[in-house]
Amino acid sequence: MSEPAGRVERFVTRALDGLYRDGRFRLRNVTTGNIVLDAAMDELLANADDLEVGGTVTTGESLLDIAERSPDAVRAWLEDPLTDAAEAALVVLEEVRSRAALLPAPDRDVPTQLHLTSGGDVLPFVLTLGAEPKVSPGTDPSAQLLVRQDLAELVVLVFGTTGGTATREVLPTEDPDPRVAGPVDRAYLARAARQFTAACDSPLRDLADLAVRFGSDKWGNHWYADHYDRHFAPLKDKRVTVLEIGIGGYDDPAAGGASLRMWRHYFRRGEVHGLDHFPKPGLREPRLHTHQGDQSDVEFLSGLADLTGPLDVVIDDGSHLSQDVITSFRALFPRLRPGGLYVVEDLQTSYWPGWGGDSTDLANPATSMGLLKSLVDGLNHREIDDGREPSYSDRHITAVHFYHNMAFVEKGVNSEPPAPSWVPRNENPFAAGLATPDE
Repeated sequence: MSEPAGRVERFVTRALDGLYRDGRFRLRNVTTGNIVLDAAMDELLANADDLEVGGTVTTGESLLDIAERSPDAVRAWLEDPLTDAAEAALVVLEEVRSRAALLPAPDRDVPTQLHLTSGGDVLPFVLTLGAEPKVSPGTDPSAQLLVRQDLAELVVLVFGTTGGTATREVLPTEDPDPRVAGPVDRAYLARAARQFTAACDSPLRDLADLAVRFGSDKWGNHWYADHYDRHFAPLKDKRVTVLEIGIGGYDDPAAGGASLRMWRHYFRRGEVHGLDHFPKPGLREPRLHTHQGDQSDVEFLSGLADLTGPLDVVIDDGSHLSQDVITSFRALFPRLRPGGLYVVEDLQTSYWPGWGGDSTDLANPATSMGLLKSLVDGLNHREIDDGREPSYSDRHITAVHFYHNMAFVEKGVNSEPPAPSWVPRNENPFAAGLATPDE
């Protein structure tokens, strides 16, 4: 079998991971970045050399889905011949490593030997705890901590909705004989053990703390984090897909991404996507994907939503030009799941003429705020008798929340019936004697 055909076969074995839909393959082109290739089999074979067909991202997405099930179901998936249990273990440990980096650390590097069991096999890994944790397959004879745990249990603990630690053992090396070694301070081992267990059990999730840790302007430069937490808290442990428009860092491919990293840790089971005018391949990591494109290009946005799948959260922190904000909303709001949230930041530009805003006609529909204000009328469209058919947003927006320079739009079904038909619309009921004030 040729290498391209072999790569296609390996991809097909992952079809159940959601990359094969309706007879066509949707893949990532590794030459140009996260660009959709929507291809039938003949097109796929012709482009096989440019395609990424599996690897850590696919395994990570599978783990997020599988981890919602029972430990026995996870165990069965790990023991399936099509599953690479060692790769799955590495994905989980990479998540643990990234969480550990945010937590209090020992004052020195502490190599920790991990023995993860799956299907009768012991999978060895070394997690070096400390200020900059690192993980790799293999063994380290100098390890000062030994951790044993069932891999399925660890998957559910890290990526699932519930978890336990019944099989986990954390064992330090034997204390040296003080008669020979003298007094030895081993408190650093306790700190290392706690760094590991906290990363698994209780990672840093406070949004303001995460914003400060990663340097996001959503706390400090602005005070958005509290508003985000108020609306996003019900979603933070769910399997969500998040898209933020605007990554930051201008044309530096490795700069920016502070908010994306913040969201990655806040939504511990989420897939986070960032869109920017400039390519940002240097920021990609497990559960964090970057895309290059134009938020004013409706066709591109449609293709991006095809790639990500239905969205739970969209955050527009992009160009802040009114025409771009309006175009993006109209293209992406229909791609939100019911219960999803669409957020627009930095609405001060809606009043600045140089940004397409208007500080004279505050209801100008060509401005960001003009659009958002019209959505409030759309909420009450059943009470407005103007003969027009309700729009998509009229029928699917259930709430609009405004804060200083930002707004949240909630998606759902807006079908509450209007006031009864016998209630007068075109005359003052009190003046006509049809009602009294206490009615």
